[in-house]
Amino acid sequence: MVEHDFRYNLFNPQHTLIECRSLAPGRYQVTGNGGSIHNDDVLLVTLKGSKTLSMRLTVEKVRHLINPPGQWVAVASGPVFGELAIHQWQVNCDSCQANLDFEFAVDAKLGNKAQQPAAVARIAELGWTTQGDKHTCPKCRGQAQ
Repeated sequence: MVEHDFRYNLFNPQHTLIECRSLAPGRYQVTGNGGSIHNDDVLLVTLKGSKTLSMRLTVEKVRHLINPPGQWVAVASGPVFGELAIHQWQVNCDSCQANLDFEFAVDAKLGNKAQQPAAVARIAELGWTTQGDKHTCPKCRGQAQ
């Protein structure tokens, strides 16, 4: 099992993701170019409409195409959601007033009530802590310990 990074960047145009579309909740068809993709490999792909968010897909089956050379089509499994919504929020550290602009993804079918827990989880991934309405950046959290 190898992890392949297909997140959007302009540094390696020979190693690119062409398309990623949902076949069913949790199953995806991925078309790419470059890399040596095999069954059980993990693909990191950028979420459509996001600058910083990505998801991990596990390749179940891959077919390498003859023409064009280097292109492949894979069926992969990954996160299950109905309709993905990407939100941008901003929080400030209550100790030093540091600012965090961040993106998070949530299943749009879950409505507004799902946004807060998803945002808190994303803040934690970025190293910040949340207690009620108070936020602490990694630097201030380290000083408190």
